Amino acid sequence: MHVHEAGRRDAPATPDSAGVTFVMPVLNERAYLERAVRTVLDQDVPGPAELILALGPSSDGTTELAQRMASEDSRIVLVDNPAADIPVGLNLAIRAGSHPTIVRVDAHSELSADYTRRALGVLARTRAANVGGVMRADGRTPFQRSVARAYNSPIGLGGGAYHGGTREGEAESAYLGVMRRAVLDEVGLFDESIRRGEDWELNLRIRRAGYRVWFDPALSVTYWPRESWVRLARQFRATGAWRGELVRRYGRRNSLRFFAPPILLLALVAAIVIGVLQLTGIVIGWWSLVLSVVYLPLLAYVLLVLVVAIGPSGGTGWRDKLWMAAVLPTMHLSWGFGFLVGVARGARDTVDTSRLGDRNTPLP
Repeated sequence: MHVHEAGRRDAPATPDSAGVTFVMPVLNERAYLERAVRTVLDQDVPGPAELILALGPSSDGTTELAQRMASEDSRIVLVDNPAADIPVGLNLAIRAGSHPTIVRVDAHSELSADYTRRALGVLARTRAANVGGVMRADGRTPFQRSVARAYNSPIGLGGGAYHGGTREGEAESAYLGVMRRAVLDEVGLFDESIRRGEDWELNLRIRRAGYRVWFDPALSVTYWPRESWVRLARQFRATGAWRGELVRRYGRRNSLRFFAPPILLLALVAAIVIGVLQLTGIVIGWWSLVLSVVYLPLLAYVLLVLVVAIGPSGGTGWRDKLWMAAVLPTMHLSWGFGFLVGVARGARDTVDTSRLGDRNTPLP
């Protein structure tokens, strides 16, 4: 094994012909599981490949569909994930696999045709332990298109590389990820006590061990966001809560961008309180003028949202633009609320309930 600058370690080299194990946690994905699986099995892999599906306790017929697909293609292997948690399912799938390279895939994502072959090339060239690309969100309804545009915008999700980065290089984390099993065995698999943000935490341990996590914008994955306002709010509240938990555990190792939504929410609460005090005459005169400063960042935020919604990135029709103006605050405030709760008391048993039910993403 070689060691590069700043103590960086090379991940073990593995011939492409050694094969890859795709791992996919699945819960209530019947509406389009078959399409997601097809994009995996159609990958141009130079060696043997297998797809391990970790099946949660679905209520929509997903398990029966997976069983049918497995009976038709020997590359599909099924493992039970009664806990339903994503990191538990990922670990079960990884342990059930037999190849030295692990490709994490998602039931509501679709891989570009050359994704795996290109990722293997990047792993070999950079000797990174984990490689990821761009998450390109997409949608069909006005609401979901707006969510997708928000995902793809630095304003929506805070500018993480995999939400729209264009420059190849080392990264904090990786979307999904193509990983060397030997490194996972060394640092440990996914932390099963973390229900959201488990990928960030794993990549933190990978980087702490001296390995590189690599971002390549040429790698593309299509992601289908939640299709309703309620599901979106639930998803972001749960994600924010678990980020708050990660801040409790790892403090300043979390990027500063994660603190923007809770600060926005606190500013909004402060503005409401001050507004009530002003309207009731409890706060008047100079004090009222000084405290009115709290409105300035909120006005700036509202203007920013309106500019984004009205502009080209807000879509083409008026429905798209209206949804964009609603989606951005929903994402930020739901995430910020979850974050504050997570920091205050920990995420505990917080679950992303947006994944429950008979349908959570649309088919094109």
